[in-house]
Amino acid sequence: MSIIGHMIECFFYSNGESGILLGSWTPIYGFGSIIILYINKLLDKYKLKKIYKLLLLFICSSVILSTLEVIGGYIIKFIFNTEIWDYTNHRFNIGKYTSLEMSLIWGLSSILTVYFIKPIMDKIISKIPTYLTYIFIGLFIFDLICTICVKVF
Repeated sequence: MSIIGHMIECFFYSNGESGILLGSWTPIYGFGSIIILYINKLLDKYKLKKIYKLLLLFICSSVILSTLEVIGGYIIKFIFNTEIWDYTNHRFNIGKYTSLEMSLIWGLSSILTVYFIKPIMDKIISKIPTYLTYIFIGLFIFDLICTICVKVF
């Protein structure tokens, strides 16, 4: 999801920059996806009616992912002394790093992720050889190390 998030951002924002890493992935989307899937798994335990599950998934994801966005914004500012996003120009901003508009987008994208994207990705992931997964993990770690060396030191 980090790579998909990166591609979506590059498509909508023509400057081609997304995230802090040198490579073509944006880790906050990966963390966000993991959180969404975990929330969904927790909600599955309660055997709720679908409408209640959708509503809870929307609310929980909106709040938690907005919090992740705020924390991520401050961490990036602290470590890399840069700001990747700034929502002060949004009408209903909640500080610099999130807004009501973005919270609603995170809630809707959570529902899309669970009910539309995840089933497609599950089919794709099941066909990816294990060694390729390790290669991507290695590339991600290499990119993380290179980014820290280039941007921090």
